Amino acid sequence: MKAFTYAAGRLACEAVPLDTIAAAVGTPCYVYSAGAMRAQLAAYQAAFADRPALFCYAVKANSSLAVIRTLAAAGAGADTVSGGEIERALAAGLPPAKIVFAGIAKTDDEIRFALAQGIMQLNVESVPELLRISAIACELGTSAPVAFRINPDVDAGTHSKISTGRKEDKFGIAHADAPALYGMAASLPGITPVGLHLHIGSQITSIEPFEQAYRRGIALFDEIRAGGVPLRRLDLGGGFGVRYRNEQPITATAFARMVKGLLAGRDLELVFEPGRTLVAEAGCLVASVIFRKESGGRRFLILDAGMNVLIRPALYDAYHEVLPLAEPPANAHLEPMDVVGPICESSDIFGRDRYLPLLESGDRVAFLSAGAYGAVMASDYNSRMSAAEVLVDGDRFAVIKPGRPPRAQFADEVIPPWLAAEVS
Repeated sequence: MKAFTYAAGRLACEAVPLDTIAAAVGTPCYVYSAGAMRAQLAAYQAAFADRPALFCYAVKANSSLAVIRTLAAAGAGADTVSGGEIERALAAGLPPAKIVFAGIAKTDDEIRFALAQGIMQLNVESVPELLRISAIACELGTSAPVAFRINPDVDAGTHSKISTGRKEDKFGIAHADAPALYGMAASLPGITPVGLHLHIGSQITSIEPFEQAYRRGIALFDEIRAGGVPLRRLDLGGGFGVRYRNEQPITATAFARMVKGLLAGRDLELVFEPGRTLVAEAGCLVASVIFRKESGGRRFLILDAGMNVLIRPALYDAYHEVLPLAEPPANAHLEPMDVVGPICESSDIFGRDRYLPLLESGDRVAFLSAGAYGAVMASDYNSRMSAAEVLVDGDRFAVIKPGRPPRAQFADEVIPPWLAAEVS
């Protein structure tokens, strides 16, 4: 299902014109398609229908309660990387038994909270972490279900800042160390080894890195089982790429065919942790044109959204397709423009030489594939109005998080008593 299409000359999310939403809530605003999220999850679920798997949505991609709830209602679990994300997943209605807790820096309080909730699994990334989990589980009189995150030393072939499975990356434990560490875990009080976990990166659009990593992980899983540790769960992470420009993402069917071929004859539980692939193309950012500016031989299209709202282009040189909300005629004359925001940083640029109609002040545009790592990475930098978030489902929409004006952004700040005197 395509989340955003032109209908009657206007760009719409499902059956709701984006202009209608922008007029109601203002800009900038994020808009998410519930139908597109459900359809993408359903494609993975159908591909594994003959070998059931739990898809735990990676909450870090978009932690809106309404987004988590939409996917949970469609059968997803949750992959979390902090105690706060566990709290969000619980608040969205997920049962603890469908929540995985990952991350390399779990605090004692977070571990204690996760165990008290009875979550499905803690993904362990080091021996010191394992020992802390053991001590806390004993303190609580429980046993912690754990899976070691294995670093398979596989280059995912993606951006260096989102690669996580190479030996020089900070994530996981070395592949060669795993058998001894599983033996150690099996002997520790308060620890129940239940699975093996790996995750090699994000925005991967080739099947080969997955297959290479999975072969190594499955062989290790077999070795540890044969050594007497009764593992029952293989957590193969996520990282499935999406279309931002001209990428060709791996289809759910092709991915499932590869995985099931590698797992033939094995009896185990399967877990995957998709994030971006479920929400990126289901979301867009709507912004309004402030004005056009020509300087130094360049034409700038200046918007009311900046890197405070969508930082990916500044952070990763990420590409987002930009479409005007009013559909240009088939023969429309397009001009190259630098699409920029209002933030006082030279890096506040969404794209150079984007071919667009000569938009005027008040016209609106949409940045596509912005449902992942958009709103969750936003900040209050420059104290500008934050972006509202809106969920669309068919012909209805609701504000799921209102924009925060500057006064609300500093409402919790305190001026100390010695500065209380009025400034003259």
